[in-house]
Amino acid sequence: MSEQQFFGHIIDGEEVESVGGERLDVWNPWTREVWAQAADGQEADAHKAIESSRRAFDEGPWATMGRVERAQHIHALADLMEERTDDLARLDSTNMAKPFEEAKHDVARSVWNFRFFADHQRDHVGEVYPMDTGHHTYSEFGPAGVVAAISPWNFPLMMASWKIAPAIAWGNTCIIKPSEDTPASVTMLGRLATEAGLPPGVLNVLNGHGAPAGATLTGDDRVDRVTFTGSSTTGKAVMASAASHLAPVSLELGGKGANIVFEDADLDNAVYWAVEAIFRNAGQICLAGSRLFVQASIYDEFLARFTEAAEQLSIGDPFDPSTRFSALASRKHFEKVSSYVESAKELGGRFHTGGVADDGSWVVRPTIIDSLALDAEPYCEEIFGPVCVVNSFETEEEAVALANDTRYGLNAMLFTENLSRAHRVSSVLRAGTVWVNCFFIRDLRTPFGGVGDSGVGREGGNFSREFFTEPKAVVMQIRR
Repeated sequence: MSEQQFFGHIIDGEEVESVGGERLDVWNPWTREVWAQAADGQEADAHKAIESSRRAFDEGPWATMGRVERAQHIHALADLMEERTDDLARLDSTNMAKPFEEAKHDVARSVWNFRFFADHQRDHVGEVYPMDTGHHTYSEFGPAGVVAAISPWNFPLMMASWKIAPAIAWGNTCIIKPSEDTPASVTMLGRLATEAGLPPGVLNVLNGHGAPAGATLTGDDRVDRVTFTGSSTTGKAVMASAASHLAPVSLELGGKGANIVFEDADLDNAVYWAVEAIFRNAGQICLAGSRLFVQASIYDEFLARFTEAAEQLSIGDPFDPSTRFSALASRKHFEKVSSYVESAKELGGRFHTGGVADDGSWVVRPTIIDSLALDAEPYCEEIFGPVCVVNSFETEEEAVALANDTRYGLNAMLFTENLSRAHRVSSVLRAGTVWVNCFFIRDLRTPFGGVGDSGVGREGGNFSREFFTEPKAVVMQIRR
């Protein structure tokens, strides 16, 4: 076996071990072997990262740098990411068994995040408010300070970039803590940031667990903003920690997305996107269409076509070009998803395809279940795996009621060729994003976030500007 790789913290532009030398194992979920080690951050390491970011913001040139120059630095980082696309993608594929071609797509999306926000802050304008009292008022958007960003394991690089890019584009310094399960690509991003010429401390990478590393970040009063993506349970703890020093939070949490297929839908299109919505990334997507509602008149036909499409997904090594579907990201997560599958069996669910692989791998095959009660745990709770629960409906009103019957509200989908219905249903679905006849399409100018247990706040475009800056009103007397 080749020598294991090591992923340290990136603090003040240097890659370092933890103060106490602590390390954690990094697993390859497909081979079920440890392939690397990472620094396991403790309180002392978190304090070093905070001190570095605080100093870089208060004393360094980043916050006061011109917008054009700051954009140039960020584009330089994006250039390096493009040059190293295969290397970054290979790390995510190895780290979480994501098919390599999908991982390359994630790198491209990450690059676009940096380029978009670099240009967005460069080209932004403030507002002017005419007054009839002899005064002139306008707004400014200065950086907030130090941002603590905690990103998840399901899209390691892409979700980290979604947080880092607007934070540093608007002149903040940022500490990113990736998941302890997937530290590799984010650590490499930190290395590339140094190579691109970002001043020391502008982007620090703190590896380690949620406690103590993450908890130290969120609870420190030197941190001015906290952005987190992860489970609803952890999100509540993050919010409580940040509240101790009144740091604003942006939380993108769990989901149990509804996918509604009406009888007038283009069935080929609806089947394609239904497969993508629940089986892409092995279902490890907070936006997954994990609750599928199909109008009764087409229920049997759609379910048969959906099942056939799911069974055609090739399962295997993420580096095999034919692979569309691989292992779940960790043993712990495999056991969680497997428990929901077994529970569905015990609760009388009818399996059309799928189930837990019996070959010792961490694979749960694409799984489609109906006949579950509406209060069954596999139906109500976020499984975060390739498990789709299906129900029929008769009327539009029933479909909306079923879709909205959840404590989550991150996203929803609907498929119909009726334009009026598309607008009508979209307006009453309780979700932060509604996709009509598609899935996972993003415009970075639009708000992204959820309602209920799916989160707090919105990011994207001007919504990110509002969160990562301190908007200021300037009032001038111009006439006495």
